[in-house]
Amino acid sequence: MESKRRKTALITGAAKGIGRQTAYCLAEAGYNIAVNYRSDEAAAMRLCREAEAMGVEAFPVYADLSRMEDIKSMYEKVFSVFPVIDVLVNNAGISSEVAFLDATEEMFDHMTATDWKGVFFSSQIAARNMIAHKVKGVIINISSNQVEGCWPNATIYASTKAAVSKFTRNAAMELSFYGIRMAAVAPGYTDVGWAPDDKRRKAADKLPLHRFATTTEIAKGVVYLASEDAAYITGTTLVIDGGATLPVVAANDFVED
Repeated sequence: MESKRRKTALITGAAKGIGRQTAYCLAEAGYNIAVNYRSDEAAAMRLCREAEAMGVEAFPVYADLSRMEDIKSMYEKVFSVFPVIDVLVNNAGISSEVAFLDATEEMFDHMTATDWKGVFFSSQIAARNMIAHKVKGVIINISSNQVEGCWPNATIYASTKAAVSKFTRNAAMELSFYGIRMAAVAPGYTDVGWAPDDKRRKAADKLPLHRFATTTEIAKGVVYLASEDAAYITGTTLVIDGGATLPVVAANDFVED
């Protein structure tokens, strides 16, 4: 009797932060993983060794997701090792802060190319692979709670993430004809290893839950959406931000002691 094929997940921007933990948790859940990296090959290799120790296959692959030729090359290399992609996690992105009045065309092009164009065309290639192999796969895009909330110096970044969330809905509708699901996860403040004196840490007490997310909490949201438990979920965005966008003023002043 032929053994059941182990599913494969490709995670972009997986050398660190949310991407790394997502790849780790998918390996822990039994997926073979393709680990995309751009600048830290050593970290990607370490993650692959950790995944292999769990009994799954892991493959590191370089690509700058802002470059179309790199996206195509990445998939060619991945398909040579894992012919079928069951889950794609579009995590790679940049979040440079820049005031609207100081933004340049170069900044705009670089951020939108990575955070938006890369997601679009990576999803397109993965979806074509799923359709060719008659796989009812899942594509999960990492968006942001900045789609709903407004933070300073994030006009380009937040707009690209809004595009990702809208793309998730439109593409989910088209891909549903093939049994492919697409969803998004929108993290809020997530502690990816910030220094103790990082200015962002001052925001924790202003959040309704008074803390930041861990990368594992975000990753487990992704794993859930990829699983059969979420088989009826498509075209939606799961916000994991500790309620950061709930209050008009980030304080529970209305709660009596």
